[in-house]
Amino acid sequence: MYAVIRAGGKQYRVAPGDVIRVEKQAETDGRVQFGDVLAVSHEAGSVVPAGSGASVSGEVVEQGRGNKILVFHYKRKKQYKKLRGHRQVYTAVRITEIAFDGQSFKAPELPKKEKKVKPAHEAGEVLETKTSKRPGKKATKPAAHAHAKKSAPKKAAAKKKKK
Repeated sequence: MYAVIRAGGKQYRVAPGDVIRVEKQAETDGRVQFGDVLAVSHEAGSVVPAGSGASVSGEVVEQGRGNKILVFHYKRKKQYKKLRGHRQVYTAVRITEIAFDGQSFKAPELPKKEKKVKPAHEAGEVLETKTSKRPGKKATKPAAHAHAKKSAPKKAAAKKKKK
């Protein structure tokens, strides 16, 4: 099952579960409705032009900006050069449902992601070092990193030792 939709002046062939990047859509509770459905295929090899009864819905996955495109204008022998950059804003949409002629084809549900639990020293807790020069002094690094490599002695101190 797939459908051909029009969004942002472009046409996309979508199926339930596909993720597409369309031009930025207005924020509406994370749901997007595509009403301009051009064609629907519900069986292998048969494409039906969609009427007003077809609809495609999806959920917003992310919004962002694409890679930078450099636009360079140049006219030879006229000392004219102009360089501009452009980053197109987009909305990534996951197609959740295609409804046509009383039938509804839905995408399978994605498994919920579990939150990772960070260890205590990565969560920003303050730990006490094993070899603290001053008793009661707390360090932000765990005890394993307390024995860091010492820096080399300064040259002035080395010259005084020679005398």
